[in-house]
Amino acid sequence: MNILVINCGSSSLKYQLIDMDRKEVLAKGLAERIGIEGGRVKYEATGKDEIVIEEMLADHKAALKIVLDSLKHEEYGAVKSLDEIDAVGHRVVHGGEAFAESVIIDEKVMQAINDNVEIAPLHNPPNIIGIEACKEIMGDVPMVAVFDTAFHQSIPELNYIYALPYEYYENYKVRRYGFHGTSHQYITERAAEMLGKSLNEVNLITCHLGNGSSISAVKGGKCFDTSMGFTPLEGLAMGTRSGDLDPAIIPFIMDKEKLSTEEMSNVLNKKSGVLGVSGVSSDFRDLEEAAEKGNHRAQLALDIFENRVRKYIGAYLTEMDHCDGIIFTAGVGENSITTRERVVDGLKSLGVEIDKEKNNMRGKEAVVSTDASSIPVLVIPTNEELKIAMETAKLV
Repeated sequence: MNILVINCGSSSLKYQLIDMDRKEVLAKGLAERIGIEGGRVKYEATGKDEIVIEEMLADHKAALKIVLDSLKHEEYGAVKSLDEIDAVGHRVVHGGEAFAESVIIDEKVMQAINDNVEIAPLHNPPNIIGIEACKEIMGDVPMVAVFDTAFHQSIPELNYIYALPYEYYENYKVRRYGFHGTSHQYITERAAEMLGKSLNEVNLITCHLGNGSSISAVKGGKCFDTSMGFTPLEGLAMGTRSGDLDPAIIPFIMDKEKLSTEEMSNVLNKKSGVLGVSGVSSDFRDLEEAAEKGNHRAQLALDIFENRVRKYIGAYLTEMDHCDGIIFTAGVGENSITTRERVVDGLKSLGVEIDKEKNNMRGKEAVVSTDASSIPVLVIPTNEELKIAMETAKLV
């Protein structure tokens, strides 16, 4: 069975074609700058050179058409015909309370995704556009929605209800939703396998650390708590997002700087985080390089990020009677040797110890803690595309 995985952003479309029988990627790529000048589609079939098609991409449908034409291209394609694509799995950011698992897309599902646009205005609209473009071009090929929020729907009320007037939840569904759920679920399942435990008995702390970062507490294989909230803004300090802060700061800054609601939201989402503190970059590699050269604010930004990670790990350890593993994943978690080391070094009082020799690697599955560590520390590269394909194959 061949599954096409689609992940639509506002001006981009990432994709992979995966052979689920062999769990192999047949082709992958990215369409970017959709609807603006300089559009291009990157396409690479496994074992062949990357192809870059530079063309004005009027909309997501135009981008998808080029992707599908590339997949069946006589010279560099991955399949002979689109008939070889058995289903499409779509990443959908926000499913609200409507979905606790992946679903086959029908009219009711589309309506539910539309209903959540109000609380995910930056993410759900491009997801909808991608689904509609696929339907128009691919006809009756089965399509599945895999929600970033679904894994977190097992969180109990005490962790998803905010201490606000309860009618805000009843009337507007203001609650903790959590994000990066597909990633947290994938690494939870892989960690259980690596630790030799059944999924329903494993307790973990999963750390998805990248430009966007979140941490989850997993009890019995299900999410019990997570750091992102009503939106992906809550929790850790991230690349450009503020994470947790005193809510009173927002009206105070708005008054001092004469900012509108939209302008303040832009500050919190796009000008804060490690970029705001450092004034250097939102890329952690740039920060590490600047810190090594003595840039105080770059080092401060890294210190703040790592301290927040430790705080959440410590807090989540109190929510479970034992922990079978602390997992690092995503761009920073998988690749930053120093970040993992500094985070775990701050957990020594809990008996957690990192093995510097084992930790001296990037992007591979590994146990990086010492044999004496009270809790195993694992690195597991996330694979959201494979997880989406697995969910799609299971349903169709």
